[in-house]
Amino acid sequence: MANHLSALKRARQTEKRSATLRELREALGKGDKTVADKSYRETVSALDKAIQKGVIHKNTAARYKSRLAKRVRAVGAK
Repeated sequence: MANHLSALKRARQTEKRSATLRELREALGKGDKTVADKSYRETVSALDKAIQKGVIHKNTAARYKSRLAKRVRAVGAK
């Protein structure tokens, strides 16, 4: 558990950033196509913002987006 104020803030920020990715993975697990599509768009937007801010590398984000898109399409095919 974080003890310093800056570490607590960083933990809150990380939680907020990872929430969209978690929502998408949960929707994919449930097989809910409409929620997965909406969540995928939000996740891609969040990844693009992370690229612009230098949080993650553009190729890493491209890999995430590609793999998630493949899983979203698979849910739609079922």
